[in-house]
Amino acid sequence: MKTAVINKRAGGMGLISGRKAFQKPMKDGVALLNAIQDVYLAKEVTVA
Repeated sequence: MKTAVINKRAGGMGLISGRKAFQKPMKDGVALLNAIQDVYLAKEVTVA
């Protein structure tokens, strides 16, 4: 999550996160991907 926030604040438009999500149990991996999506959709997280 911290990496996604830093990336978005630096102007990034996405994050490569496949292996980190897919090496976890499915429930945890889906939660991680959803949380990353929430960061990029959040209007509160803006470019620094």
